[in-house]
Amino acid sequence: MIYEHPEELSHNFFMIFGIGIDIVRIERIREVTEKWGTRFLQRVFTEEEIAYCYQKKSPYLSLAVRFAAKEAFIKAISSDVFVSMNEIEVRNSENGKPFLKISGRLEDFFRKKQITKAHLSMSHEHDYGIACVVLEQ
Repeated sequence: MIYEHPEELSHNFFMIFGIGIDIVRIERIREVTEKWGTRFLQRVFTEEEIAYCYQKKSPYLSLAVRFAAKEAFIKAISSDVFVSMNEIEVRNSENGKPFLKISGRLEDFFRKKQITKAHLSMSHEHDYGIACVVLEQ
């Protein structure tokens, strides 16, 4: 729907705080994981994410899209706050839809900036995983 007159718009709409997108080669995540092992995994992912990914047939694919989601999230918040990657957790609802759970400094940042929602979309095709994050105020 297109509005020709801005006064027709409701004053109850959201504002976009930030948008981020990231793409990662799945093989890159496999190589880094094989080289650095648990040191890399624990620095980037939560224990729940690691367990979830290694239950999958293709754990590196699952790790790669989660890595892309975290990078997309960091791009969406800009450089307003330092972020540790395991303060960002990708989870799945009962119906399989991915969502973000934040912790640590990010909770305070979200309150301060009045960010109320984080939308996440992830996908993969052959050698690549991609994710997009949209943050609402």
